[in-house]
Amino acid sequence: MAFSTDPLDELVVPSGTEAEEHDLVTDGDVLVGGRATVEFGVRGRNVLAGEGATFGGSIEADGDCRLDMWCDVADNVLVGEDAYLGERVHVGGQLKVAGDLDIGDDVDIEEGFEANGWIVIRNPMPTIIFLFMYLKHLLVIGEEDAAQQLISEVVDDDLERGAEPLVIPANATVSDDAWRVSTPARIGDECRLHGNVRAETVSIGSDGNVFGSVRARGDITIGEKTRIHGDVTTRDGAVALGPDVRILGDVSCSDLDLGPGAEVDGSIRASGEITMETTNRDIE
Repeated sequence: MAFSTDPLDELVVPSGTEAEEHDLVTDGDVLVGGRATVEFGVRGRNVLAGEGATFGGSIEADGDCRLDMWCDVADNVLVGEDAYLGERVHVGGQLKVAGDLDIGDDVDIEEGFEANGWIVIRNPMPTIIFLFMYLKHLLVIGEEDAAQQLISEVVDDDLERGAEPLVIPANATVSDDAWRVSTPARIGDECRLHGNVRAETVSIGSDGNVFGSVRARGDITIGEKTRIHGDVTTRDGAVALGPDVRILGDVSCSDLDLGPGAEVDGSIRASGEITMETTNRDIE
């Protein structure tokens, strides 16, 4: 994976991600920016969270888990390899670590902890925020190879396996009610999400389900056979609906591009042009 911008400047939901009853589940890594609020638990490969991030459920990491200072986890933290907890982290349940545990001062684990490897109590690591500031600096000065090597070391071998990380930007709010960010949002194929999506721009892949509305300042693009169970609204941008998309609500935009078989159950309000693509069969 090549990085051309700060990796926390975009909400990224990789293909196949599901919002289950209490958890966000993905095959790859989970990167959460500082002061973000995730009202779900999360399950993934490696889980990294910046300073002051909050989780409303458990964290389950098959690989490593790195929580920066002042992070708050409402339930258990279960780690398949090593864990790194910064100062004043709070864990509302148990902490279980299959490998080594590196833990900072004044960490509060309400139901105790277990680790099969070494346990070191100190300020365990440079902050995740510093990591991404350094990464951004490398990209700004054109050191793309060094940036690639740095992020590869952080997220283990997931890049080699092609598993894109789930990225939640700083200050974001993710819940059953809303996925709210001040950055662009990119949602992959075959995702199943609950909550309204609010972002600068929104791109959604194919064969997905979003149980909520989609709203953006800029453009909105929705891929083939995806269903949106709510309105699709953009303040200044265009909306492009791929083939066989279904919108179970209203669409409001400047320009609207309707792919073959795309349906809008509600009203359409477009201040600009409306383009309707047809299949060869429709033409006949």
